[in-house]
Amino acid sequence: MNTYTEVIDYLYSRLPMFTRDGASAYKKDLDRTIALCKALDNPHQKFKTIHVAGTNGKGSSSHMLAAILAQAGYKTGLYTSPHLLDFRERIRINGQQIPEQFVIDYVNSQKDLIEHIKPSFFEATVAMAFDYFAKEEVDIAIIEVGLGGRLDSTNIITPEVCLITNIGMDHMNLLGDTLEEIAAEKAGIIKAGIPVVISETNEITADVFIDKAVQEQAPITFADQYITVKRLHKDPLLQTLEVEKEGEVYCYDLDLTGSYQTKNIVGVLAIVDQLRENGFALSEEQLREALAHVQTLTGLQGRWQTLSSDLLIICDTGHNEDGIKEVIKNLNEISYKNLHIVIGAMKDKDLDHMLPYLPKDATYYFSNPDMPRAMEAGELAEKAAFVGLAGKVSGTVMQAFEDAKAAYQEGDLIFVGGSNFVVAEVLQNM
Repeated sequence: MNTYTEVIDYLYSRLPMFTRDGASAYKKDLDRTIALCKALDNPHQKFKTIHVAGTNGKGSSSHMLAAILAQAGYKTGLYTSPHLLDFRERIRINGQQIPEQFVIDYVNSQKDLIEHIKPSFFEATVAMAFDYFAKEEVDIAIIEVGLGGRLDSTNIITPEVCLITNIGMDHMNLLGDTLEEIAAEKAGIIKAGIPVVISETNEITADVFIDKAVQEQAPITFADQYITVKRLHKDPLLQTLEVEKEGEVYCYDLDLTGSYQTKNIVGVLAIVDQLRENGFALSEEQLREALAHVQTLTGLQGRWQTLSSDLLIICDTGHNEDGIKEVIKNLNEISYKNLHIVIGAMKDKDLDHMLPYLPKDATYYFSNPDMPRAMEAGELAEKAAFVGLAGKVSGTVMQAFEDAKAAYQEGDLIFVGGSNFVVAEVLQNM
């Protein structure tokens, strides 16, 4: 295989892929990742890491941490998933995507092993990220868990510190039917003696994390118990946050404007405190500059992102109960005449706990992203009708988007969401 397109097509077609195939692509052990990394001389042992898990907020938190460390002069790797537009978004150093040639060389050199051990798409790409970060000699890498934690392919690292963000109801078919069960899977990233930060205290799940931390003799911090955040101002490009920490008050501009970032930044700042204790030089000036330019420094997209101001178009990748609740909170902060929602969903999503929260006075444009896991637009419209949501069955995402734009009148708002893949298709065609 000589071209980037060829190797990406090979990875997509040859390997089970959760975003496409769902639960059948989820491998419930670490054996194949360990085998891949062993063949690469265990690259994950050659650089420092921060491990980030959670139901919601782990992507934003990972990008904030990557921005802070890069701004402070550290060569910083970032591994996240899924991607929106290009596979290479998953693997970055100081905001720059992994080169196409590295992807080509990696796949060609590992093809025989891949064919032999049959890893998932995610397992193969985790090993690729570790190999790239090791060869580029990064100072530290932020590693975002793909799904769960305990059995996630990323869980072979020994990090400097772990961060666990929000715990919510998602992927119940794989992680459990209760918050306690889901939290136990996330807690699987807690390792012996390694500090762990929990962003958000929840009385239902707190004991799960405490018990695991005690078992592993891992220092545990609940960030929101010593850091509080209040929003002072918000516009389409920035929000200004007042942070109180141990009697001191700080002000930060943050270019991620979703209201839910006030929860995420608490965990991020607690990780910064831990890194400083570990000897990382992170000044207040560098922290302030990084938070104001997270998107520029890391390439993050799709988190309460304003796509257009002439026609007011906003997108967000929230795709579970807690994510949708945060979307509604943000929508309620905006003045508009009519609300148009371009929406799609995956077949395995718990729509019974998502759809009832959506506004009934909006017009919906039901779509199905271009992938096998997607729910058909007509089926989504039927489920939505049961909770009083009405609109048009558009079919493709772009048809739904065009239908919403055609109905738009001055003063209206178009919101695009429900799934990463709805947002991705719109971004690709903006």
